[in-house]
Amino acid sequence: MAFSRKKVVMWCLKVHAIGAIVCAFIAHLPTGEAKASETLSLSDAQFCQGGLEVIYPEIDISDCMIIPPGLRQKISKEWGPPKVRMANAKKEKYVLMMVDPDAPSRSSPTRAHWRHWLVADIEGSVLRTGTISGSVLSEYQRPRPPRHSGLHRYQLMLFRQPDHQTLSLSKEEIASLGNWEPQAFIGRFGLRRPVASVQFLTQNYED
Repeated sequence: MAFSRKKVVMWCLKVHAIGAIVCAFIAHLPTGEAKASETLSLSDAQFCQGGLEVIYPEIDISDCMIIPPGLRQKISKEWGPPKVRMANAKKEKYVLMMVDPDAPSRSSPTRAHWRHWLVADIEGSVLRTGTISGSVLSEYQRPRPPRHSGLHRYQLMLFRQPDHQTLSLSKEEIASLGNWEPQAFIGRFGLRRPVASVQFLTQNYED
């Protein structure tokens, strides 16, 4: 009997510990052989929810996954902002946030969270098409992990924007992309929990 990758992931989330990690690895294995260290932990696999889709020219990310080695240079040096789509977006405004919680490395995240993208006032109708437009509070920064820093998580989260709420960054936040506190920003504007989220993992293509 054949199983799709999505079915394998869903089955894996129902089992525990080692079994779930092994299954997540199988479900996201790129073409060819992956390094033993390049596996999704259970918590990494569970991060994705709500139907958020991130679309780069050669890869469509709708489940939590590791970027295949052959595409890491392109995502770090060539491709610009991805399309971001949520098919069931409602007739309201949204906020899109992209951060790296592993800056400069997952073992020592002294510059987390690094802000890679922040867009407010995204209309639901635009979100359904995938072409993101709105008030850009922080321009898109390509994922560029430092060499020898291992895999980094790049997390995209979508929030409903409260009615009549104008979002902005403080002077201190504008001055630095690193050491940003997303929870403080979320609390300041009453964004609550993300309605959808997705993440991909990648590392320096020269490693």
